[in-house]
Amino acid sequence: MKDRMKIFLVVAALGFAAGVIADITAEYVIPAIMTVLPEVLKARYIISGFAGACLTLVMVSIWAYVTGPSEK
Repeated sequence: MKDRMKIFLVVAALGFAAGVIADITAEYVIPAIMTVLPEVLKARYIISGFAGACLTLVMVSIWAYVTGPSEK
């Protein structure tokens, strides 16, 4: 039971961190990128998709690092 609670807490912490990162990205990073990128790449769905892909890679990497190998 302790292990499951640890997993729930880690997932909740990762979700909280992802939410904070998404908010910061939407507030500061995306507008900065939109001023720098050419008109073609200003489509919000492209930038949002890229941000989502980056966040997913970070979360999966953290999850893989935290859980470690399953060999015993």
